[in-house]
Amino acid sequence: MSTTGTTVVAQRRVRLVTGELGSPESRIPAWAYSWGTAAVFAVLYTVLSVRRHQLQQTAGYDLGIFEQAVRAYAHLQAPVTPLKGLGFDVLGDHFSPAVAIIAPFYRVFPSPVTLLVAQSVLLSLAIVPLADWALTARGPRTALVVGFGLGASWGVVQAAAFDFHEVALAVPLIAFAVRALGEDRWRAAALWSLPLLLVKEDQGLTVAAVGVYIALRGPRRLGLWLTAAGALGTCAEVLLVLPAVNVHGGFDYWQQITGGGTATTGGVTAAGGGGSLIGLLLHLPWPGVKWLTLLMLLAPTAFYALRSPLTLLCAPTLLWRFASGNSHYWGVAYHYSAVLMPIVFGGFVHALTRGGLSWRRGRAALAASAAFTLATLPFFPMRELALPTQWITPAHVETADAILGEIPAGVKVAASNRLAAQLVHRDTVTLVCMRDASADADFVVVDASDSKAIAPCSADTAVAELTRFESRGYTLVAQSDGVTLLRR
Repeated sequence: MSTTGTTVVAQRRVRLVTGELGSPESRIPAWAYSWGTAAVFAVLYTVLSVRRHQLQQTAGYDLGIFEQAVRAYAHLQAPVTPLKGLGFDVLGDHFSPAVAIIAPFYRVFPSPVTLLVAQSVLLSLAIVPLADWALTARGPRTALVVGFGLGASWGVVQAAAFDFHEVALAVPLIAFAVRALGEDRWRAAALWSLPLLLVKEDQGLTVAAVGVYIALRGPRRLGLWLTAAGALGTCAEVLLVLPAVNVHGGFDYWQQITGGGTATTGGVTAAGGGGSLIGLLLHLPWPGVKWLTLLMLLAPTAFYALRSPLTLLCAPTLLWRFASGNSHYWGVAYHYSAVLMPIVFGGFVHALTRGGLSWRRGRAALAASAAFTLATLPFFPMRELALPTQWITPAHVETADAILGEIPAGVKVAASNRLAAQLVHRDTVTLVCMRDASADADFVVVDASDSKAIAPCSADTAVAELTRFESRGYTLVAQSDGVTLLRR
């Protein structure tokens, strides 16, 4: 064991003697601060995400896409996702073979709820290593602040509420790796980080960052090998694997990560940095929403995460996001910051355990962190659990559910985005505006008020497609409250 690890154990023994970790007769077992807190948030995330799905607030993009991939894996098939296009293999979109780990559960429980529950459990698992580390290092109060702070953090909650995404697999891996780094357990950190290469192509950069950290502070050879594995892994996936699998023969996101020119995603066009190195450097810190993102990342730890070098592991993810011309990557929305939250909270714990910090200042930092967590709860999706309206099913949703009930299982359906997520578990589903993929659909269903119809086609486009299908002989089955069902 390293000197730092020995010191941590010694400190824990001292606190056990002084009662800071609770007496042996304490009614709260040590595991409750980590596993207990994780279980609480797993339930909260599940209730939040499943209720949103019941209210048709999920979409084909992205819950439906991932469900089609997992469904294919569950039947030992290539992850072809009709929602992305005719014959589209999702491994040519993002390199995320790790999602196949959910396939056995989906085979038993073929439902979008399976993905949502899996995501909830994965996200909550990140609490376990960091809360336990906090308990070991500074006692129950720190463990509760860190555990509940991470669980209720805006980055993780946004991911839990926004459909399903592969990064849910990365969040616990990063949390375990960060703790191992903080305790100088270098080999464990390397082993926890390596699977990130199978989660998504950009996560190789995080693996490389872990390698650099190890090379500078631990065994240099191990760190250099890990750095090479991460960097080469990302390069191989982006330059070789993705283009080889992609139906277009390339990496679809180059135009979004170069910072040059403009990038259009989901109907939103964002300015880049002009295509030159100077333009890219000028583009990195602006617009101001990027500074807001940095502020929101550090504020949950009362900015004490800045006292730890572990927080620098955020740099690769922030750099590619801020270099992008896609404005969705710059702010605090969606799921993009979920992988950063365990890093900053790990940096928080690390800072609290380092020398030079008095217990008084440590308590002040914990109080500020807890206050920020409580103050931001009303502004992010967790608040929905306390809203009475969230537990009342609107008449429009009931109407749509009734019309969807007219579609039998095992048929091909062309649907608008929001309705697609409701059908994927039982039908072959394409988006109504993808003409090649939806040409031979048995049923067509469109919601004219689809608030999720942003990418890749608008609600107006979906409605216009109804006329085209009618001109081809499709007949009206049902129409009510803006929801229309046609049959071939």
